[in-house]
Amino acid sequence: MNYIEKNKEAWEEAFDNRINGWGDTVVENLQASSAYYIQPALQVELDQLHLAGKHVAQFCCSNGRELLSISRHYGAVGTGFDIAENLIAQGQAHAEQLQVPCTFVAENILDIGSEYHQKFDVILFTIGAITWFQDVKALFQVVSACLKPKGCMLIHDFHPFMNMLPLPGEDCYSDAAVRLLEHKYFTAEPWIENNGMGYISGDYASKTFTSFSHSVSELVNSIIQSGMNIKLLNEYDYDIGLSDVYDTFGLPLSLLLLAEKK
Repeated sequence: MNYIEKNKEAWEEAFDNRINGWGDTVVENLQASSAYYIQPALQVELDQLHLAGKHVAQFCCSNGRELLSISRHYGAVGTGFDIAENLIAQGQAHAEQLQVPCTFVAENILDIGSEYHQKFDVILFTIGAITWFQDVKALFQVVSACLKPKGCMLIHDFHPFMNMLPLPGEDCYSDAAVRLLEHKYFTAEPWIENNGMGYISGDYASKTFTSFSHSVSELVNSIIQSGMNIKLLNEYDYDIGLSDVYDTFGLPLSLLLLAEKK
C-alpha cells in the first residue's frame, strides 16, 4: 500500500471520528453568509476573477465548504475533488441542501482523468493541501492539464517556513521555544504521523498518514515547468489554520500564489 492509499484511510477514519459535529453547520453558516468560508486575502483575488458562471475546481477540497462558499457567493459552477469518500459525500449532500451547482468527486488528484482536461477556469488549493503530495511537479502538471488556456490556479496555504517552527502539541514545543527553529526548511524527509487529523478529529491513535515539506522555490519552479506563469506571490505574517502563536513575530506564515496557464 502506498502513502496515498494510507492517507485515504487515515482521512476517512478521521471523518468517522470527527469531534463536535465537525461539518454539520456548513449549510447553516452559508445560509447566513455566502462568503463564510472564504479567507479575506483569498477573497481579494477571487473578486477580480469575475467568477459568475465560470467553472471552478478545488483540489483536496475536504468536505467542500470553501468551494460551496465560492459557488454560492460568486455564482460559479464548482467541482470538488478529494481522496476521502465520506468527506466527499458530506460535500455533495450540502450542495444539494444549498441548491448550488457543485459536484464532488472522490478521486486521487494525480489520477484525475482526461474528461476533466481543459475544463476549468480556476483551480484552487487552500490550507494544508499541497503538503499531501510528494511530487509537486506531477501535481501541477495535472493542474495545467485540467485548466483551460489562460485559466488560473490559486494557492492559499501555509508558508513552507511554518514547517520549521515548533507548534503547540509537539513534544518540542514550549512557551520558551517560541521563535526557535526546530525543523529543517530543506528536507526530503516526510512527516509520518499517527495522532489524528487535528482540526477534524482531535488527537487519537489513528492510522498512519504521511505529508511532505516543499520550499517556495520548489513550488515556483514546478509551476513554471508545468506550463504556467506566476502572476502573483504574496507572503503574510499571519497563519491561516495551524496556530496563531507566531502571528506577532513578523515571520512568513502563509502565502497566496496566482498562476496562469500559457
